[in-house]
Amino acid sequence: MEVLWVVTLIAAAVISLWALHKLNSLWLRPKRLERFLRAQGLQGYPYSLSPPHVQLNEPKPQPFALSNDVAPRLSSLLYHTISKYGKNSFIWEGTTPKVVISDPKQIKEVFNNIYDFQKTKLSGIAKFLTSGLVKYEGEQWEKHRRIINPAFHLEKLKNMLPAFSLSCHDMISVWKGMLCSDGTCEIDVWPFLQNLSCDIISRTAFGSSYAEGMKIFQLLKMQGYLFMTAKYKDIPILRNLPTSTNKKMKAIERDIHDSIEGIIKKREKALENGETSDADLLSILLESNRKEIKGHGNSRSVGMTKQEVIEECKTFYLAGQETTSTLLVWTMILLGRFPEWHAKARQEVLQVFGNQNPNFEGLSQLKIVTMILYEVLRLYPPTIFFSRTLQKDIKLGNLSLPAGVNITLPIFLIHLDADIWSDDAKEFKPERFSKGIANVTKGQVSFFPFGWGPRICIGQNFALLEVKIVLSLLLQNFSFELSPSYAHAPTIMLALQPKYGAHIVLHQL
Repeated sequence: MEVLWVVTLIAAAVISLWALHKLNSLWLRPKRLERFLRAQGLQGYPYSLSPPHVQLNEPKPQPFALSNDVAPRLSSLLYHTISKYGKNSFIWEGTTPKVVISDPKQIKEVFNNIYDFQKTKLSGIAKFLTSGLVKYEGEQWEKHRRIINPAFHLEKLKNMLPAFSLSCHDMISVWKGMLCSDGTCEIDVWPFLQNLSCDIISRTAFGSSYAEGMKIFQLLKMQGYLFMTAKYKDIPILRNLPTSTNKKMKAIERDIHDSIEGIIKKREKALENGETSDADLLSILLESNRKEIKGHGNSRSVGMTKQEVIEECKTFYLAGQETTSTLLVWTMILLGRFPEWHAKARQEVLQVFGNQNPNFEGLSQLKIVTMILYEVLRLYPPTIFFSRTLQKDIKLGNLSLPAGVNITLPIFLIHLDADIWSDDAKEFKPERFSKGIANVTKGQVSFFPFGWGPRICIGQNFALLEVKIVLSLLLQNFSFELSPSYAHAPTIMLALQPKYGAHIVLHQL
């Protein structure tokens, strides 16, 4: 009887502690953080276990009139919060407040202080979509960045330009085969551009293992679809349950791992046999990793593990494919809407390259094309915000932010801020970049489609070179205009995409 009484007492104590923990995490802590933020003049919707404004975050599936003002569609909650409470505001992500940072000086501080403002860790099935360099912090990030850097030096990227052109010529051949007798046709270019970017990544990342690389892309595409259509991915407790979607994601992850590992083993064996290659990203990465290890007495703890190399290869795919395909599709859509800029871009391309394949030296002469691409990135950046988490209490400008608070840098709102870009901020005006980024931003950190500071996207040059070559080849072969059947509905999948495709009318030159 006495034992039963002790067990009951212990059980009651455990339940009480669990209840107190839940009370603190679900109510007391969020309300304490909310009071702290409000005391500094920050405003936002009150914290609630069942917030009445949750419907603001629901995506709007219907297309809307052609407009570059996509903010209300992409994040209704953030847009309405700022509209109601101003730029000095916060939103709720579950039980965590996210402070909106829109002041360029504070943004610069966040991007520069990478050890104080760290990337927000994803959990549940979302963790399958982040790997490699993008998720690391501290010394591990420094090591990976150092090892990967050689693969993205401009001298190395020069060797990959033929692969860019080859993949694009293949797509152009398909499009020419679809033309009617009058030399025109309407095409949804979006799936073609996705496949093109995948094709280029497969060639440049894996070289001779190109076919196997294409298989990996299909698996990643399937994984991305499962993630975006998962019902409970944003609910902390439910997103970790062994649902059918979670099981499928894990199975695909194993297939991706095994496929990449097989390619790496072949390449390592070739390197051991004295074969060298600097024409693809994987070979450069493996060689750089081997030098890193040898430089520290062959200590395997210094370089990347095989698992880490696999994760970096996966990152090549996800980041490279999404960034370039979305930049290409929005560029074609906007040039299809604005024929005067379409004509200016073609004239410049023909003046620099004639009808020859684009070359590295000529790409730097494409001033108008560069202006257009910057303006597209301003209006339709691949990602619409950056998030950071605080591990300790931090002073940011005039704000004192406690540990446990997250911050968000809403790119898509800052890029359209009339206070920064003037009253024509929502208009497509590439001429604003005629004297470069620094001139139009007046040295402020207010244009950052690839991030900024030490952690700026390592593949930025790769993406811009690829897009310039593809766009040049398209302008040499076609003129195009936006089809009347195009439905404007920018939406976030893994990046900012046209939900209903991009219907373009092609005219062969």
